[in-house]
Amino acid sequence: MKVGIVGASGFVGGELLRLLVTHPQIEISMVTSRQKAGEYVHRIHPSLKSFINLTFSDLNLDKLTDNCDIVFVSVPHGKSNKIVNDLYKRGIKIIDLSADFRLKNPEDYVKWYGWEHPYPDMLSKSVYGVPEFHREEIKSAQLVACPGCMAVTSLLALKPLIENDVLDTDHIIVDSKIGSSGAGGQAGSATHHAMRYGVIRPYKPAKHRHTGEIEQELQILGNKKIHVSMTPHAVNMVRGILTTNHAFLKKNLSDLELWKLYRNAYGKEMFVRLIRDKNGIYKFPDPKFVIASNFCDVGFDLDEENNRIVAMSASDNLMKGAAGSAVQNLNVMVGFDEMTGLRYTPVTPV
Repeated sequence: MKVGIVGASGFVGGELLRLLVTHPQIEISMVTSRQKAGEYVHRIHPSLKSFINLTFSDLNLDKLTDNCDIVFVSVPHGKSNKIVNDLYKRGIKIIDLSADFRLKNPEDYVKWYGWEHPYPDMLSKSVYGVPEFHREEIKSAQLVACPGCMAVTSLLALKPLIENDVLDTDHIIVDSKIGSSGAGGQAGSATHHAMRYGVIRPYKPAKHRHTGEIEQELQILGNKKIHVSMTPHAVNMVRGILTTNHAFLKKNLSDLELWKLYRNAYGKEMFVRLIRDKNGIYKFPDPKFVIASNFCDVGFDLDEENNRIVAMSASDNLMKGAAGSAVQNLNVMVGFDEMTGLRYTPVTPV
């Protein structure tokens, strides 16, 4: 299977390349970057030295469609939609890592991103790229829109509770902590080392754009209106996300009953691990133990006095939150074993 990557010079593009250079069923045919055209890939991604000898090229849709069976698009939000639309018309399979085709309602782009979608008819043609939610649709999709990193991490913690209708769905709180790589590779006044190191910095405490994805997917799953309030925090690590999701049960449930809901939801899922160890040092999900892997670790604790469940989940934002999900979607789309190219243990210690 020959693949191309549009926008391969950033953090996510580099992570995609890291996974694809050792994927046994993949040949990387073309990598593009407007800013780095002509440069060897390993000059921008030094860890790939001796794994890939390609240079970045300018974007050329004719060459992409002639030389690739499937194309990953990894460019900033708002810049992807035209590229994806043009590729779609050419009949090629596309995996988009931006937000440009995640939301189904065109009005949600005005609400959450502040711009009108230029191709609203395309939104119904994309599939939201979380196999744990939409595996069968992904199998036959031409266009898959990979999820936001904090969105997919939260969704996997909440899915068993929503599909079993045990929550007060008017009051769901998502508290997310994310490492610095979530801000992308472009430096800014708040992201250089002196200002980023040592922080626990809330940003966009209300109306964060990933809220739209979480509400959309939970509403599809629960078949009703669901209200989510989300607050992210930038924290002092490079990779990783921890979401702490606070929700209130509609009826009394025991630890064992809740455990069964999670086990039934994820017992056969290869990339969701249930973490709840009453006696160990690491009792609940911790991003430290998923780094460089495609796992999302999920766990919970029960506050019986307030009938509150604390549903926790941890992922690597560059993996399950981006490139790992993209490769998992590729495997589903073309019929490979879902773990192909992703059968890595997390890296410890980091």
